[in-house]
Amino acid sequence: MDLSTGWVECLAVRQRTQQAVFETIQSMRTRLPFPLLGLDSDNGGEFINDLLYQYCLSEKITFTRSRPYQKNDQAHVEQKNWSVVRRLIGYDRFETEPEYLLLQSIYADLRLYANFFQPVLKLVSKEHVDKKLLKRYDQAATPFQRVLAAQDIPFEIKARLTNLYIQLNPVHLRTTIDAKVDKLWKISR
Repeated sequence: MDLSTGWVECLAVRQRTQQAVFETIQSMRTRLPFPLLGLDSDNGGEFINDLLYQYCLSEKITFTRSRPYQKNDQAHVEQKNWSVVRRLIGYDRFETEPEYLLLQSIYADLRLYANFFQPVLKLVSKEHVDKKLLKRYDQAATPFQRVLAAQDIPFEIKARLTNLYIQLNPVHLRTTIDAKVDKLWKISR
């Protein structure tokens, strides 16, 4: 999840190996509408390894990890993981090839639905007033709208995303996602 825009990329990993995670991150980079500047991971061996570390060094990607047993170190990622993935898919492990392929297909549609049609709020400030925490948020906007408003993203990328947006139908996307999730649950049972 990108903190600046709220852009989300969901990708299934067939096997939690360092090679599979490395290839998935390479694939994800080609889909992002902006350069990948940093990678924040948990402490699993699929992330904490020389292959990914050397890749981040060579590509000038800042690589950080959470502290052991400190789940709140990745609070933004965990919040998006809940609101985008867990609410839809749940916590089950899907291990077979048909489940993996269907999950990849669901994530491809979910990526479009979440980034182009689901507005997000960004916390602007927190203030303690009379023992209450007051949070102020900016105007709700989709990650797509935030990318369009970003000054540092090239016009060509914005034009490509706008062309994609024009072709999308949120009702059709959501219907397709729900049908695929139902099918996933049927084949997993």
